[in-house]
Amino acid sequence: MTGEIHWTALAVFVFFFLLVTVMGFAASRWQTGGKKGGKKEAHLDEWGLGGRNFGTWITWFLVGGDFYTAYTVIAVPALVYAVGAYGFFALPYTILVYPIVFVIMPRLWHAAQKAGHVTAADVVYGRYGSRALELAIAVTGVVATMPYIALQLVGMEVVIKALGLTGELPLAAAFVILALYTYSAGLRAPALIAFVKDLMIYIVVLVAVVLVPIKLGGYAHVFQSASDAFAAKGGATGLTLKPAQMLPYASLALGSAMAAFMYPHTLTGIFAARSADTIRKNAVFLPAYTVLLGLIALLGYMAYAANLHIASNNDVVPALFNALFPDWFSGFAFAAIAIGALVPAAVMSIGAANLFTRNFWKAYVNPAVTPAGEAKVAKIVSLVVKVGALVFILFLPTQFALDLQLLGGVWILQTFPAVVFGLFFGWFRAPALLIGWAVGMAGGSWLAFTDGIKPVHTFLLGGGSYTVYTGLTALTLNIVVAIVVQLVIGRRVTPALAATPTAR
Repeated sequence: MTGEIHWTALAVFVFFFLLVTVMGFAASRWQTGGKKGGKKEAHLDEWGLGGRNFGTWITWFLVGGDFYTAYTVIAVPALVYAVGAYGFFALPYTILVYPIVFVIMPRLWHAAQKAGHVTAADVVYGRYGSRALELAIAVTGVVATMPYIALQLVGMEVVIKALGLTGELPLAAAFVILALYTYSAGLRAPALIAFVKDLMIYIVVLVAVVLVPIKLGGYAHVFQSASDAFAAKGGATGLTLKPAQMLPYASLALGSAMAAFMYPHTLTGIFAARSADTIRKNAVFLPAYTVLLGLIALLGYMAYAANLHIASNNDVVPALFNALFPDWFSGFAFAAIAIGALVPAAVMSIGAANLFTRNFWKAYVNPAVTPAGEAKVAKIVSLVVKVGALVFILFLPTQFALDLQLLGGVWILQTFPAVVFGLFFGWFRAPALLIGWAVGMAGGSWLAFTDGIKPVHTFLLGGGSYTVYTGLTALTLNIVVAIVVQLVIGRRVTPALAATPTAR
């Protein structure tokens, strides 16, 4: 991280970046299904959901691409480097999430497909007929997504700095290109690019976990170096969990798994699938990414064996590649990480644009908007979202984005009851779910701010202390309040009819 430009690495980086840029613009003609003489119809389903025509493999790459982001590749090793075994909570989290996907998401897909819904808020309105609850779900989705997009910029910024480039221009140029081909091709662009991104990431990680330990004297030396470093630090760091860390570790994993597919970008990949069976197959195949994530996390330990001196924990992965690999491979690795920012950032901006268009613009501004008009509004909003995220990361401290993303996880988890419960039973009414959501949001935010925007909160009960993920605590409060309110207002008698595509 000396600031000297690594020209060979930069040339390789630019080559692959240009490759995916060309693919992004070409994606507008991909998977159109021969509609209207080969031209895709001007419709939000086409731009925002790829025509709902993505099969098993496309969905696998797309969902994996927007779930395992560039910031994941940077942040997971950084967290493991900083706190040791506790940083591995992402592994059980990504194991728990797929049974949830297998059970819940096919039902959600059926509800969306049947009525032409594009967003989770659409599904909620179709189920409960409440504009207030729909708006709550939509606003939560957009607010929780914005800092997530900003963190993709953080991941890209780290690798651009590792190439020796300084200033904001390279980052701004990358996101201008992203904005243009997303505007042109919609969801098809990140879906196509995800093939290249995932292949590159797999190559980088597999090469790293084989060659880096060889260069450093083997895995025994890697783990010993990390163990010695953590022992010197003291505290709760180490290669194994301390007893006090087990409950927060488990609750973080469970809460994160329940929240993961409530985000607009992950649901966008679900709604774009061709069938419910496509989603079930992906729930079976996607755990392959968990294996990849575990290997990525090990890079945090390898940094100790390499004796790296870094200014920030986020610099661990780039510094490791710059120190141990030739420039051409570092350029390839940095390109993989940067492209890993483009895919989720594109899907996130599309998911947020879909929410704004369907659940604010159409609901409150122009109920008579045509499908073509919806697509046009969504395209413009997707540009605004990207610009907002860019301004956010350029002019506000990175820590602010991190804090908001942690809060975003707490907030998005509060949409779980409204989105999921109605798929399985019809007992709850909209007022109960809305009040539960409001209490969960307020309680979760208060706990988070009280703890200095930390993801866990410690309760003192019966002389013992219990540390639990704040989002899960808020969700429990949310559900209890919703049950109490529902008991007060009475059992639902006639479920709201699902809205038709023309009604929405």
